[in-house]
Amino acid sequence: MLHVSLRQLEYIVAVGKAGSLSAAARQLSVSQPAISVAITQVEARLETLLFIRRKGVPITPTAFGRIFLKDAETLLTDAEQLEKPGGLSQRRQPRITLGILEELAPTWLAPVLVRLKAGYPDTEFSAVALSFEALTGAMLSGQIDLGLTYDLGLDGSFNRDILYRISPRIWTAPDTEIAARSEITLAEIADLPLILSDQGLSIRHILGLFQTIGFNPVVKHRAASIELLRSLSANGEGYGISYTNPPGTMTYDGLRVARVRISDAHAIEPIVLVSIGSQPEPIGQVRASIAEFVAHRLPVSDA
Repeated sequence: MLHVSLRQLEYIVAVGKAGSLSAAARQLSVSQPAISVAITQVEARLETLLFIRRKGVPITPTAFGRIFLKDAETLLTDAEQLEKPGGLSQRRQPRITLGILEELAPTWLAPVLVRLKAGYPDTEFSAVALSFEALTGAMLSGQIDLGLTYDLGLDGSFNRDILYRISPRIWTAPDTEIAARSEITLAEIADLPLILSDQGLSIRHILGLFQTIGFNPVVKHRAASIELLRSLSANGEGYGISYTNPPGTMTYDGLRVARVRISDAHAIEPIVLVSIGSQPEPIGQVRASIAEFVAHRLPVSDA
């Protein structure tokens, strides 16, 4: 709740510029007592003096008062701009918040931010890595302007650009029969002990792929990260399944791990750039720039 009004700030700034209560009162066409009361009320609220007021001596701002006057004048200018259509938004540096699914962040967050900051130096960018539920919720509430995520059944509230499509991988120790394959089907691995992500939506999605073809596989481990999933797989603790496909075949604990593409067509998942409703520029331009950047770094589909 605001306790200092714009009117009070207007009186104080006028006094600071005019150098006296009487001169400020004439400029604003108000009474001198009204200005004096406003100053006293604001000083009481701030618990510090804004002006040194002595009889026969021009009114002068205190050290704190000089800082306050500068900030108050800026605030009044902004408030005046708010009354003009597009005035403040055109004058201020645009700010865009990008949300990225946690699983995609290690691959895309840094390179996308670097690209955007280089291409739009007059725009302030920030980014957050979130779970799917948190990301979509933040977008619906207006906290995020653009989102990079798997589709995972997004509803009609979201504008979607499909950037590419990806098949899941099964992760295994390199000495297994599966490791020698170039691809494999879900039906062929339905009886194996699986290692899946511990995120609720992710695990439900993977299990749903099996259920679509009539299988209910056993989940042996739920991994909190892709690197843990790869480590468990490399150590023979089961067979990991993930859409995240980091480069390299070495786990954090120094073991080799193999990956094989799961070839089922219904398992292919789009990676999408999403937004809500119509948005002012430069968001549309930024959206197109991200889509172009991703398209040049990856094929349209790895299926």
